[in-house]
Amino acid sequence: MKVSEITAEQVVEYLRIDEPNESELTLVKITIEAAKAFVRAYTGLDDAQIDTHEDFWIAIMVLCQDMYDNRTYYADKSNGDKTSTNKVVDAVLGMHCVNLL
Repeated sequence: MKVSEITAEQVVEYLRIDEPNESELTLVKITIEAAKAFVRAYTGLDDAQIDTHEDFWIAIMVLCQDMYDNRTYYADKSNGDKTSTNKVVDAVLGMHCVNLL
């Protein structure tokens, strides 16, 4: 599935939200856009390039899950100065990065 085809209803189902209200649907839509922006920034790919990688679907879903569940700053600095993110997302997005420095 292409990232551009991900719908709020699919994310709601993935998050297992029963009978979402308008506020929850709005939050889900925001998390989808934020997850897409995160993928673009992390990989350096544009929307068209992101759509060519079907494995980004799960990265978007995991990001949405994490953002919905935690609703706090995404990075975890609990291990000193090192910032850590979700390992599934790191692995999937890392395979496609074009902006490595």
